[in-house]
Amino acid sequence: VHPILGTRRLHTGIDLAAVSGSPISAAAAGVVVIAARYGGYGNAVVIDHGGGLATLYAHQSRIVVSKGQSVAKGDLIGYVGCTGLCTGPHLHFETRENGSPVDPMKYLRG
Repeated sequence: VHPILGTRRLHTGIDLAAVSGSPISAAAAGVVVIAARYGGYGNAVVIDHGGGLATLYAHQSRIVVSKGQSVAKGDLIGYVGCTGLCTGPHLHFETRENGSPVDPMKYLRG
């Protein structure tokens, strides 16, 4: 059950607890396709890594990249916050293959 909306919803990523203001790095090289407020995700960045793979980094306090910008693995893209539908500072991280959510641990274990 969603802690704010009170409805049953699929949680399509993982939430990584962190202190507000902690740096967020790109998981892999790619091109930023979204760097803006993004609905319930709050301030979010989406990176297209090619081959149908994209990653999303949500609830940021501040975004430091721009749409169309190329990033390398490990580049700073923003800072942890609690924007959008959020109950405390954390990074919500998603991976999508051809637009469909997949288990991010598949890539993080890599």
